[in-house]
Parts: sequence; C-alpha cells; structure tokens
Amino acid sequence: MGEREGEASSSSLAGGAETPLENIVVLINGDNTAVPVSENEKKWLEYIVTGESFKNQHEVIRTKIEKVPAMLREVKENSGCYDPLVVSIGPYHFGNPRLELMQQHKLTMARQYVNGDLKLLEELYQKVRRVAEAAKRCYTDQSSVAKFNNEEFCQMMFLDACFLLQFIYCIVKEEREALKMKSNMRALVKRDLFLLENQIPFQLLNELSFESKFGDENSKQTMLNKFVTQIRSLPPQSYKKNINDILGNLAFGGRKHVQNVNVIAGKFESEPAHLLDLIRTNLFDKAVLTKPPPSGCSDWFSYRSAKELKAVGIHFRPSKTDRFTDVAFQSGHLAGFLKLPKIYIDDSTKSMLLNMVAYESSPNGPDDFGVSSYICLMDSLIDHAEDVMELRRKGILLNFLGSDQQVADLFNEIADNSVSHPHAYAVVKDRIEKHYRSRLKIWLAEWLHTHFTSPWTVLAFIGAILALVLSVIQTYESMKQSNC
Repeated sequence: MGEREGEASSSSLAGGAETPLENIVVLINGDNTAVPVSENEKKWLEYIVTGESFKNQHEVIRTKIEKVPAMLREVKENSGCYDPLVVSIGPYHFGNPRLELMQQHKLTMARQYVNGDLKLLEELYQKVRRVAEAAKRCYTDQSSVAKFNNEEFCQMMFLDACFLLQFIYCIVKEEREALKMKSNMRALVKRDLFLLENQIPFQLLNELSFESKFGDENSKQTMLNKFVTQIRSLPPQSYKKNINDILGNLAFGGRKHVQNVNVIAGKFESEPAHLLDLIRTNLFDKAVLTKPPPSGCSDWFSYRSAKELKAVGIHFRPSKTDRFTDVAFQSGHLAGFLKLPKIYIDDSTKSMLLNMVAYESSPNGPDDFGVSSYICLMDSLIDHAEDVMELRRKGILLNFLGSDQQVADLFNEIADNSVSHPHAYAVVKDRIEKHYRSRLKIWLAEWLHTHFTSPWTVLAFIGAILALVLSVIQTYESMKQSNC
C-alpha cells in the first residue's frame, strides 16, 4: 500500500503536481512501512515544482541587485559613472569616507520622515527587521553583505529607505528647504539614486511608506509619477502629459504587491525591482520593442549618420511622446521622415543611461535591452558634431551639456559594449533601407541637397525659371507679331 502511494505521488510530481503533497511518503531500505514527509520537506518539494519559496511569503523579495559587469567598468571613458558622488544606498558603497557627510545627514532625514514620532519610527523599523534576511539575499555580491551583522544591516536599510522616501516627498511637494541641501547637492543626490550599485529592494519602500505621509493610494501614485518625471528632466510640456498619464494599482505602501502594474505610460509585469528599474521601464514599451517584425522584413541594415540620411532626403521630426520606442519612418515621393523621441542631455544623462545599460547587461537583469537598443540606434545616427547639430535643430536632442561634439562623444562612449534587441526598430530600419535602394529618390534628394542648400539658391532658381518663362513669352509674342 505504501509503495503504491509513493509511486502515485512521484507520478503526480512529474506530471505537474496536481495532487496534494501531504500524501507523499518515503520508503526506507525497501521496507513497506510509510514514513510521512515533514512539513518543511513538503514545502521544499513544492518549491522544486512551483518555484515558490517555502519561506514566509511576507519575507520573500525576489529581486536581484547586481554589481556593474566588469567589461563595462573597464571602458576608460566611462569610469566614475557607476560610483556615487555624495550618498550611498545599500551595502555596496557603504563606508566610503567620501560619502560620510551624507551618511550623518540620513539621521536627520529619518527624523523628518516620521516628524519626530518615536512610536512610528519603531513600527517602521520592525518592518525592516521582518524582511532583512530576504533583503540580504537580493544582493548578488554577498561579500559586501557579509561585513554587516544583522543589527547593522537592518539599521543601514532602514536609514536608506527613510532617506529615499523623505527625499521623494520633499522634491515632489517642493519642500526643498526641508532637505537642508544646496541645489547642487540635490542634483548629485538625484544622480546617485539611479546607480545600479546604489539600490535597495523596492519592497522596502513599500513597507515603510505610510498613509499619513503619502495620503491614499492615488496620492502615492501621483507622487511617485511626479518624482520619476522630474528625474528625467523633460521639458514642461512633457511634465504635463506624463503627470496626466497616471495609471492605477501601484501599491506603493503596505503589504500589497500588485501584478500587472502600470506606472506613467509604462507597463510593469510585476513590482519594479528598485528605483532604477522603475525609471527604466517608464522609458519604453516592451511589447513594441520586442515584437517580431512582419514576414518580408529584412534583417540586414547598413547604419548611416544623420548627416548622411539628410543628404539623401531623409528628414528628422520629434515624436509625439518621449518614449524610446516612439520611433517611426515614413517615405514620401521625394523625401522620407524619421521621427525620434526628444531626450534631454545634461551632466547626469550619461551616468543614468550607462547604469541602465549595465542593469540590462547583468546576468539577472531584464532581457528586453530597451535602453541598450535605443543607445545603439542613436549611436548609428550620431558620428560627429554635425549629426548632433541636425538633431538639435529639429528639437530631438535638447542639449544642456555643452558643445555638440560633447553630445556626440557621449553617445559613442555609452554605446561601447551595448547590445541591441534583435527585433528593436526592425521595421523602421527596413523602411530606411528600402528608401535607400530607391535610386530615383536618392538622385532627386541629392540634386535638391546640392543645389538648394540655402533660401538664396531657391530664390535664384525661382528667378531663373521666371526669367526663362518671360523670355519664352516674349519670343512667342515677337514671332506672332512678325507673322501678322
């Protein structure tokens, strides 16, 4: 009897585990005596089949926080873009003497966050203690975690989470004076919050947010949306669009962890791993990026710069949105139009984009390569300052960094070791290639580009045509009079 039960259970495991695991028994030394499996062993077996952890579900944090891949750190031009300048978040850069000033300021920020309420402070700290062991397992570099005992780790994560939440609150509520930071320091903190190695699990922010600070769920969603939009540093008109595009069901507080979360215009399949993941996912539509191209779409493309595309009649226009997937190409009788999203370029742009590329390149990172694909596209369009100038004139590149050559260097350096998704922009690239293969369009475009490079040449051409027409009319009238 025991042997048949064991065989039945093994069969159900192999076939999908449709029967309860409590029926599983173990046979020892061929004896028919059934030995029940312990509760812990049952949960371990369930974990093998379902992938669900047998730990307390309240303590489960599945995200992985990686170190920057070595091949990216070795790029000399990008050195310094992965390390914090003023504040450390999490264990990787904790203890750096350069960051000690802000480390002390975290105590002030935590006190501000709870408005001096010691009871609330203790309640929030208890929440961190409950998930601390699970949070430790989030970090792939366990040597960085091992240097903390349990108490030190809990204190670090608690102060970092309070610091982040208070910073978000003050920035969105425009209470910047409460932060007690100069404007340049606030800008550096914003930059440091979106480094790959400077993250804590997003669940900790959920655990420590509370209603009396952030309001109801809609207010929390609005606050998070505004913060992410401001970090992207987009023009005022883009602020308005994104703020009005808030979608529901992001549980930014309490214990609820929502699936199919929508934030701003980006769809999350699950709760974001951390703040860097949150802003990265907002930048593009994964479904559009990874959609296989239609049949007949070529997978061979020759990359050409913006200057070269303009010379063959391909002109640039800003897209309606600022999402990296809002790229389109339309080919007319004489010219083509390539639409690209606007992007704001300043001192923090390179660091943020590089850390998103590093996140996508890490072993446990997302496999959509959304930001990397965009970087590769822009790198193909930008070789020199002339290419940047063309895109800047069309309102696509908003340059607050410096010279056009600096922007060109920025994209060229970020693109080192970046890998594009195989389906990214495939339709657009195919249409550009087909436009290029149309010899008549290219000939007409090159002729117009050569002879009508300025308004004066256009006026001269019109004047010549008018003179020719008048000459023909005068000749005709003269012949008509002589025949009479």
